[in-house]
Amino acid sequence: MKYDTLKDPRIEKILHLIMEYAGGNLEAKVDAADQFDEIDGIIGGLNMLGEELKASMVSREFLENIIQSMFDGILVLGTDMMIQEMNPSMESLPGISKKDLVNSSVDLIFGEDQDFKNHLIHELSVTGAFRGKEYRYIYKNTEKYMFVSGFGIRNNYGKIKGYILSFHDITLQKQKEEELRISAVAFESNEGIIITDPETKIIRVNRTFQKITGYSSKDVVGKKPSFLSAGHHNADFYKVMWAEINRTRKWEGEVWNRRKNGDVYIELLSITAIKDDDGNVTQYVGIFNDITKRKEAEEEIRNLAFYDPLTGLPNRRLLMENFHHALSRSERTKYFGAVIFIDLDNFKKLNDTKGHEYGDMLLFEVAGRLSSCLREVDTVARLGGDEFVILIEELSKDENQSSEIISKLAEKIQMKLNQPYNLEGYSYFSSSSIGISLYRGHDKSVSELLKFADLAMYSAKESGRNAVRFFNPVMQNKAEKFSSLEVKLRNAVLLDQFILNYQVQVNGWGLPVGTEALIRWNSPELGMMMPDQFIPVAEKINLIIDLGQWVIDTACMQLERWSHDERMKDLTLSVNVSVKQFEASDFVSKLKSAVALNGINPSLLILEITEHCLVNNVSDVISKMDELRNFGIQLSIDDFGTGYSSLSYLKQLPINQIKIDKSFLNNIPSDLNNSMMIKAIVNLAKNLNLDVLAEGVETVDQQNFLRDIGCESYQGYLFSKPIPLSEYEQYIKMNLHSR
Repeated sequence: MKYDTLKDPRIEKILHLIMEYAGGNLEAKVDAADQFDEIDGIIGGLNMLGEELKASMVSREFLENIIQSMFDGILVLGTDMMIQEMNPSMESLPGISKKDLVNSSVDLIFGEDQDFKNHLIHELSVTGAFRGKEYRYIYKNTEKYMFVSGFGIRNNYGKIKGYILSFHDITLQKQKEEELRISAVAFESNEGIIITDPETKIIRVNRTFQKITGYSSKDVVGKKPSFLSAGHHNADFYKVMWAEINRTRKWEGEVWNRRKNGDVYIELLSITAIKDDDGNVTQYVGIFNDITKRKEAEEEIRNLAFYDPLTGLPNRRLLMENFHHALSRSERTKYFGAVIFIDLDNFKKLNDTKGHEYGDMLLFEVAGRLSSCLREVDTVARLGGDEFVILIEELSKDENQSSEIISKLAEKIQMKLNQPYNLEGYSYFSSSSIGISLYRGHDKSVSELLKFADLAMYSAKESGRNAVRFFNPVMQNKAEKFSSLEVKLRNAVLLDQFILNYQVQVNGWGLPVGTEALIRWNSPELGMMMPDQFIPVAEKINLIIDLGQWVIDTACMQLERWSHDERMKDLTLSVNVSVKQFEASDFVSKLKSAVALNGINPSLLILEITEHCLVNNVSDVISKMDELRNFGIQLSIDDFGTGYSSLSYLKQLPINQIKIDKSFLNNIPSDLNNSMMIKAIVNLAKNLNLDVLAEGVETVDQQNFLRDIGCESYQGYLFSKPIPLSEYEQYIKMNLHSR
């Protein structure tokens, strides 16, 4: 019988029996022979084989035919462990060559694992059999897993003549085991896993699923995952989801579900359809993560990025984003919209008098009132401080009608904001200045429209506050001039383009007693600029502090130079101090440094402060005045009677002088009202032991009237206009001859 053509895996069982039979174990031979009776039905014609095996030892030819037909690799070794023969299956292994290995040591096969080889040879030598063990076969960069077994071939006398080694390739089995191991590990990963049958009934879930949802495996098996739904998604959502799964076998997205305890959570879910070779769905696998905390964190980050933390209103960033969308919608619909810029009047006063916590309470209340006036489509944002912007959409396609609608809304807002506020028991009244600009489409940019509304708001504030103004081109022209002047003014500071003019101050006999230093801007482009042309701009752009310090430094240097001139060393020098300059925290220290640096007599320097300095933080004002007075510097209230006059404050102020504003000198002595006002101021000054100086004196009649009522210091065109330094010094030399 020829068996070289037999390629049936069942031959392996026959070889196993042959190995047992030929191993010389009598008990094994009997068992093997009995088993051959059982395999008669496996392969036709093997009855004869069974009888032959029972009768005698296996013939060499029969054994060789079986070995050549085996799927497993077979090596035949001599007693010296040299390779004598191998079958085709062995030779087919990567890197194995019959030509290279026959008559070579078995070391070539097990060279990478000497421990395995030594154990195998020891077992074969001692017991005549190697019962089998896994072996990682690595030869010439090829890796496979083999199950190696072997036995000794004995002669009729039971002596071993050689050995047979069997190499069964278990690589695929190992791979499947590894895949199963990885799958098992993955199934119990930190992601929730749910497996359903083709009808989407749950057949298995992992522990993470149970941890996230609160449902045990027993709770959910047999149910459909839809029972977890929190009701957040409509039918269209699931329709689109399953359409995607049926088309691509995959879907990924965020799903809102409900835990067993009723809490809603958000999961990032991916669904995959598993199909067999025929394309039929066998399972659906869902893998998900609970992203509720991540979504909450994202929402918190978004709130920090897009919303004002104090009021909860959109901030500038979100306003700009909404504004761009609004312009695009307006471009499509041709509807007008509007931008409303709101600034709270005298907000700083509330912060300074009651503290910032009260200011914050007011801002929160204002935000609520503004929101209550608007539609859902509109946006109200806080830009910062006490500034709010409202973006209104879809007014009308007619500009006039749009203006009427927005005017009524502005009036409604103004009325709301004018109602009293209850700030933890403190009743507070506030008003607002409101500016409005209309828009339609992309005719103007977002920044331009905001600037227009801002300009209109400032126009409302300049008109006396608590007013509403629409933007118009005149405002734009004014703003452009302001912007141009701002640039030139900043450059003027860097290029030192400022000078001081001096206007003499005289006593009752007309003799000079001092002078007032008045700043001028000597612009190469604009010519000589008077203070009223650039000081308001300097105040708005916070350049006034630098300019004021320059005036003080220059005045101190001038006093030092005059101290060496016998005719001028006793003349006082007055300088104007702005509100912002006086309020600066380092104002006093800088002033003292300038006086000390130049080594001048501080009593010759007079600071002229307006009554507006008294409006905010009176205690701080008095404290600074006391420090300056103690240092020796004289203090004068400029333009007295035109601002925040209060006798209660005036008697607390450590001042030396009151200056009567020139507006009171108009038409005196014929104007009885002005005359009475001047008399009252002079009497007040005398009662408080203060010097009084009248500015703006232009006629002899005015001087005579002032002298008659007791005012004996004057300043005005009657004596001299403000003149450059050289002219002033010449004036002094000419008019102090009798001193």
